[in-house]
Amino acid sequence: MKSRQRGISLIGMILVALLLAGVLLIGFRMVGPYKEYFALQRIIGLVADEGNDGASESEMRRSYERRAVIDSIDVVRSKDLVFSKQGGQVVVEVEYTRKAPLVSNVSLSFDFKASSQFSRK
Repeated sequence: MKSRQRGISLIGMILVALLLAGVLLIGFRMVGPYKEYFALQRIIGLVADEGNDGASESEMRRSYERRAVIDSIDVVRSKDLVFSKQGGQVVVEVEYTRKAPLVSNVSLSFDFKASSQFSRK
């Protein structure tokens, strides 16, 4: 009686490894933009709190620039911030696009919208 072998073939294993490598590559390339977004969200919340404490728009812009330098955020400048008041609270918003190179001439494009309205507790 012949025994039938079971398991994955070499070609199957190579295909699974390539698929896993592709997924990991995309996942690793997504970490940077999302880390930057969450840092930006935190900074915008802090700047809005300063505005609620009576800081002027120019003071809030300078505060943002200082905090952005500390957190190495270079994709959004203080001139990109939009300030408004909603319900007596200062709201700071910004929309931006971040590209992350993947391989060769292929890039991932992320569209973010950060707002202090959603970063408060």
